[in-house]
This record gives sequence, structure tokens and C-alpha cells, in this order.
Amino acid sequence: MALMITDECINCDVCEPECPNNAISMGEEYYQIAHDKCTECVGHFDEPQCVQLCPVACIPVNPAHVEDKETLMAKYLRLTAVSTTPAA
Repeated sequence: MALMITDECINCDVCEPECPNNAISMGEEYYQIAHDKCTECVGHFDEPQCVQLCPVACIPVNPAHVEDKETLMAKYLRLTAVSTTPAA
């Protein structure tokens, strides 16, 4: 379940630096979350950091990108994978 930021966002800037996957960035009018990078902090924290810090509660689950915990963990592992291929 990737998260999303709604148009209730006040651009307070607290969510972006707290995202361990760098999934949050400024959109045209307010912050946005890249669903392909959002793991809801699975693998990093017990709870999504952006949701915990948001003063206006504008970060719900994105209904277009519903994922279970196993899928989120697989995404986390893919995003944090370290190459084991030796450098040439």
C-alpha cells in the first residue's frame, strides 16, 4: 500500500526529509509520493514516518497502489539492494 499526499497538504516540509526511500518530492502544488519508492517505511520503521509527522493528516493509503506487507518488504529489499558484482 503505497501512500499518497492529498491536496490538503500545507507544504510544511516535514515529510520529505524523513522519508528513508526518498519517495517524497515537491509536486506542482504540494508534495507527492512516488508509489514505486514508497514502502510505508517497511524495513526501516514500524510506522510510516510521514504519516506520524504530518500535522494535517493528509497522507492516506493510495487506493490505486494497494500492497501487502510482503510486497512492501520485497520493494524495500529491491530499493536497498547492494550490488555484489565486483567492479571491473
